[in-house]
Amino acid sequence: MQIQLEDQMVTLHVQYAKRKKLSVTVDGSDLITVKAPKGTSEETILGAVASLGPKILEKLRSNAAARQVPKVKAYEGDEETFLYLGKEHALYELIGDRQADAGELKLALKKFYTASLKKIIAERIKPYQTQLRVKPKSIEIVESRTKWGSCSFDGKLTFNYRLAMAPPEVIDYVIIHELCHLLHMNHDRSFWRRLGSIMPDYKEKEAYLARQGQFMTL
Repeated sequence: MQIQLEDQMVTLHVQYAKRKKLSVTVDGSDLITVKAPKGTSEETILGAVASLGPKILEKLRSNAAARQVPKVKAYEGDEETFLYLGKEHALYELIGDRQADAGELKLALKKFYTASLKKIIAERIKPYQTQLRVKPKSIEIVESRTKWGSCSFDGKLTFNYRLAMAPPEVIDYVIIHELCHLLHMNHDRSFWRRLGSIMPDYKEKEAYLARQGQFMTL
């Protein structure tokens, strides 16, 4: 079974079984599986898939981005760009130095991102602290390969310096996420409800990090 989603024709793998509800999943290999109750009409299936079109296409785009290999930075030439707050900038625009070697430039850029994110977090966290009525014990900018932020049991928050490469609204998402952990240490329903009450479109920010995170690197 096939369906047109915007400008893309996709193939659906439909499985009928004894079940009450219809579900649609997209795995990492772009396989779109529809599990439907026995006797479900093709019209019903296509209608359900069409209603989920934006989410399905977002997952397919995320898969495509994940298969791309980030280019290794050479730290030379004004044509090479680096992300800062979601936009591309020439290296000299960020650190103003063109003469040092690649190792020194990389270190200088890391220091720039770390210092910048520290200021950004300090400013942008204030209204969310007020809304949630919480206050972290401390805030630290760190280097991490796996996490954008974390919250310890004693109320200490850490943020990955590479977040400075993300758009401000994505930084806000990570801030809110970690502040919510001061109220709910796990990812239960209460946690997601609290996060959603502050940022209803948080899933879009999660999708950005899943899709673009591998490119937010030195």
